[in-house]
Amino acid sequence: MGRRFKNLPATPLSAALKDLRKTAKALLLFSLCLNLLLLTSPIYMMQVFDRVLSSGRAETLLFLTIIAVVAMAVLGALETARGRVLSRSAIWLERRLAPELIAASLRVRLLGEPVSAQVLRDLDNLRAFATGAGVIALCDVPWAPIFLLILALMNPWLGLLGLVGGALLFALAVINEQVSRAPLKHEVRAAISDREAVDQALKNAEALQAMGMLKGFLLRWSEQNTGTLAAQLEAGERGGTVVGISKFLRLTLQILILGVGALLVLDHHLTSGGMIAASIILGRALSPVEQSIGAWKSFVAARQAYERLTALFTHAAPTQQPMRLPAPKGRLACEGVIFAPPKASEPVLKGLDFVLEPGEALGIIGPSASGKSTLCRLLVGVWRPSRGHIRLDGADLANWASDQLGSHVGYLPQDVELFAGTIKDNIARLAPDPDPARVVQAAQLAGVHEMILGFSNGYDTEIGDEGHRLSGGQRQRIGLARALFGRPRLIVLDEPNANLDSIGERALLEAIQAAKNWGATIVLVAHQPGILRPMDKLLLLVEGQIRYFGPREKFLGSLHAVQSGPAAAPPAPPQAVPARRPVQATDVRMRP
Repeated sequence: MGRRFKNLPATPLSAALKDLRKTAKALLLFSLCLNLLLLTSPIYMMQVFDRVLSSGRAETLLFLTIIAVVAMAVLGALETARGRVLSRSAIWLERRLAPELIAASLRVRLLGEPVSAQVLRDLDNLRAFATGAGVIALCDVPWAPIFLLILALMNPWLGLLGLVGGALLFALAVINEQVSRAPLKHEVRAAISDREAVDQALKNAEALQAMGMLKGFLLRWSEQNTGTLAAQLEAGERGGTVVGISKFLRLTLQILILGVGALLVLDHHLTSGGMIAASIILGRALSPVEQSIGAWKSFVAARQAYERLTALFTHAAPTQQPMRLPAPKGRLACEGVIFAPPKASEPVLKGLDFVLEPGEALGIIGPSASGKSTLCRLLVGVWRPSRGHIRLDGADLANWASDQLGSHVGYLPQDVELFAGTIKDNIARLAPDPDPARVVQAAQLAGVHEMILGFSNGYDTEIGDEGHRLSGGQRQRIGLARALFGRPRLIVLDEPNANLDSIGERALLEAIQAAKNWGATIVLVAHQPGILRPMDKLLLLVEGQIRYFGPREKFLGSLHAVQSGPAAAPPAPPQAVPARRPVQATDVRMRP
């Protein structure tokens, strides 16, 4: 077993399993002691039949009974200890791996690849197998030869019968693996797909109900689930057949060994007590094999879960955290940035070059699907450029420790999601013990302090599915407060006024001005011209390329000239990337 642990791929999962080597050795020792103590019952019966009944000595029966009861008490204590070791090992495995799994899932998701909470279900499958009857049976199987050897010592014919029975059950276990592997694997994959479809439907419950999509979804899901049920039926029927055959074989062998034992008693080659003891010993020798066949489904599920978790850890191996750098002042530079999502045929962003000094505010505009949100994700380090560099105070974002960079960055994405917990927790970025003064300061900067005080419990109001339900505008304003928490030096806002009313938009403008006053560099994506008033510069993105980068007033003046006179076109501004064609009014679709 230790050699097997050494050959595991180098992942957090394999490291955790290697740490469990001592526990595995302890379980095997427990199994040895327990299986030896299980010999108490057949030995007790042999002594009662062969000594007590023949001699009629009640004292002998008393002492034999006391010894047997003490042995059973020790067996019960060892069984309890083994169960506790298994339970505590499973809890330890959960605590050790759950944070690693969540972090790896986030890394995969940030790579643009699909991932779900199935990883935690896979960990549950490993835990269930580790604490279930399956692993106990696997620990007991190696000691079955001891019982067969005892049978052979009692009589060679009994040993031969036990050996044949054990070989037949082992062959059934191999057959069970062969016939159930494919349907069980298909069943597990189909069940995962079904659960993910239901999770997606629950997230879009309002759209399903409002637009009458529920019937269509249920029809499609039922068709998909039909395949899952068929796989479950096939796996269940095959596994049930093998389990039934194994049980028939074990019980038949116990009957046969009683018959063979009776013949040996008649020929005076075995005592009557030995006959009963042989039946018990054979049952004990074959029971772990039969239990292993019955628990094969959970073993296959645990094995597939292990393979998926290993693949996840291998694909999303954590990068080494770089040395911590001095706190940034906010100088932001893009140097030849090219970005292509995974499996994309062409880049989304193509050679972006611009520089922002601390305290400057940049507005990013452009038509839909021009790469604005993609650029925002790159600027905060969520994604990394395929080529080129994004630097903060001269250091590539990849050279910043993620936790340190996050403390100096404020980010408000298009789709604002808050976490289950209090408003205070969300504004403080889930810090374990946040400073209330800093939380209130961020809320005041975002203009939501009075709004929060109007809630039932103020900053301690629980939000999420089990708490207060917030509107889209309220979520966006609290998300803005979260972005401003700690007075970060780089603030990236992706359409921050999408769900705001006039009061919220005025608060947003005041927050931007306040951030500029403390020297923060601000990047803002907008479709409405009003929100661009505090911006010092504008950047026009068209088809992933910069068509303009320069002062806001100059661009808006040029845009006005284009819209009022078709022959007019803005001159090439300073610091602008050479455009392949003149700026057109259709390049910017701003809502009034």
